[in-house]
Amino acid sequence: MPGHDPDRARKTALQARLVAFVLAGTMFLWMGAQYLGGKMGWESRYVFLFDFAAIAAFLWALVVTYQIWRNRQG
Repeated sequence: MPGHDPDRARKTALQARLVAFVLAGTMFLWMGAQYLGGKMGWESRYVFLFDFAAIAAFLWALVVTYQIWRNRQG
């Protein structure tokens, strides 16, 4: 395959795996925080901190996924 770079493919695969772990971990931690917050009666402002952290992680994953997609185009 012309232009095939194994190092680039390996780097892309590692980035994709990292994104997958971040997405799965974020969902797991966010759901756990929501559950604990409800059971322990945490104030809303503390629960919102977990919401904002999850949003930040999802935005990071979106940006990295876009970068992976762009790198595969060229």
